[in-house]
Amino acid sequence: MSAPVGGSADRAVPGAVVLAMPAGLPSRLFRGECAERLRALVGPDWGPPVTGFHSAEALERLARARVLLTGWGSPVIDAGVLDHAPHLRAVVHAAGTVKGHVCPAVFQRGVLVSSAADANAVPVAEYTVAMILLANKAVPAMAREYRARRGAIDLLGEYPDVGNHGKTVGLVGASKIGRRVAELLRPFDLEVLVSDPYLDEAGAAVLGVRKTGLDDLFASCDVVSLHAPAIEETRGMVDAARLAAMRTGATLINTARGSLVDHDALIAELRRGRISAVLDVTEPEITPPDSPLWDLQNVVLTPHVAGSLGNELARLGEQALDEVFRVIDGRPLRHPVDLAALPVSA
Repeated sequence: MSAPVGGSADRAVPGAVVLAMPAGLPSRLFRGECAERLRALVGPDWGPPVTGFHSAEALERLARARVLLTGWGSPVIDAGVLDHAPHLRAVVHAAGTVKGHVCPAVFQRGVLVSSAADANAVPVAEYTVAMILLANKAVPAMAREYRARRGAIDLLGEYPDVGNHGKTVGLVGASKIGRRVAELLRPFDLEVLVSDPYLDEAGAAVLGVRKTGLDDLFASCDVVSLHAPAIEETRGMVDAARLAAMRTGATLINTARGSLVDHDALIAELRRGRISAVLDVTEPEITPPDSPLWDLQNVVLTPHVAGSLGNELARLGEQALDEVFRVIDGRPLRHPVDLAALPVSA
């Protein structure tokens, strides 16, 4: 087991906080006041982060580390790494999922783990809500038609059913992002349905949504937005039958993972012209150059932009650094990661 969490005296321990992430990332995560707070912990120049745990310098830094502050591209933290970090109390991740670099041994040795998944959920939910509203208004279709026609469109005659008033939106997954989407949709005149095996009726009532089964959701909604984790049980869950059940004119939005969707079935359904899709993620991650998705007029493809980008990275850094100070001061984490929940989370 790791040593118990100590008090603020740890702030004076040289090397107590070790950054483990790609070299160019800290300056993007920690800006302005946040950068000054970090310098107060690690010194006026935080120097290059650790990008691997096998060099003599990295092992020396691990030997003094109380907290590992990680980000996208962090090296893997396994039992062997922990053997060189006898004082490690916490791994604080300035990004979303920790599945790629925090091994079960970290939890098993009593090391605390925190993630900035809540902070990263904010821009994903904002992107999703924007796309829901635009899809119900048929903005992507109208923009393409207007550009192609370069002339007047009979908006009432050609698009008689567009708009957000009274439409039904289905969220697949009451994840951090799914829940935030539901919250952001409250001011609009929309009915929101959620399908999630771990959401009960009481939880749905708190969210202000109606709980339903997955098949009913696909058949009942004008927009279906995916927010389920990429696990074996969800692979290909959006299959030919569920796509065929979608209402004519409906839109599928995927900001989760490409593995949730049977892409062959989706392409076949999109070619029929009945439905549309907004795809921020695909499988493979980069859509192949010869994929029909590039040319289908009823598809909006974006290059995995829904998550934190640009100045949004500062939100991740702020949340992570707050967690670091909580560890150092002996206070409970605000955003702990539960090992038991990892198998069914993003």
